Amino acid sequence: MNDFQDQVVLVSGAGRGIGKAIAQTFVGQGAIVAADDLTPVNLEPAVSEWQHQGGKTKAYLYDISKRLPAQALVEEVISDWGRIDILVNNAGVEPHVSLLEMDEWDWQRTLDVNLSGAFYLIQAAARQMRQTGGGCIVNIASIAGRAFGLKDRSAYVASKMGLIGLTREAARELAAYNIRVNAVCPGVVETEMTARLRQDPQMMKAWLETIPQGRLGSPYDVANLVLFLCSPAAAYITGQAINVDGGKVMC
Repeated sequence: MNDFQDQVVLVSGAGRGIGKAIAQTFVGQGAIVAADDLTPVNLEPAVSEWQHQGGKTKAYLYDISKRLPAQALVEEVISDWGRIDILVNNAGVEPHVSLLEMDEWDWQRTLDVNLSGAFYLIQAAARQMRQTGGGCIVNIASIAGRAFGLKDRSAYVASKMGLIGLTREAARELAAYNIRVNAVCPGVVETEMTARLRQDPQMMKAWLETIPQGRLGSPYDVANLVLFLCSPAAAYITGQAINVDGGKVMC
């Protein structure tokens, strides 16, 4: 794996799960990691630990679902570290509620965090990347946004399908500025968001039977793919949505 020494990486939703693994992996590669989350409860202990281990990192507390805070986050990161080389849009919510029972707040909040937040950060970061010669953007989508739907997740599925579409169009437009944009589509990963699934033995058995590799993903399975996509080894890859799901969804 290529060395990311002193590259500035902004990761949203970095306080736990996949986002935490992504941030930690970049810290381990020598990157400067701007780790953002909505609350300090999980984020600040993680960042303190990485700093204690010699990592160059700082915690940021912004609600990226709104344009002004998202822009303020990007501006503060650039003020602190001089630039942004890599943006990872990981922040996300996943309400479990049926289409017929979902209220406006659940619907709008899911789109605001999962899709609009990514757009705001892409727009703000890409404007700076254009001035500094390029960069990499990775959006954490889901296999639910491709060929695999989920019951009682209509807002989540819609937001992830939208995020994949945004990835494609951002890659098309931003290639002129040497900015690559890709999406990573995880299957079921062992995080806090999947805790309820993993506590149900029957559901787990049924789910694992549909995964050729016979296991759930680790957050680091996702983080390692993100690392590759941001490396020079992936210099000719842009506009792609790549599954990391143990073979559950194939092509």
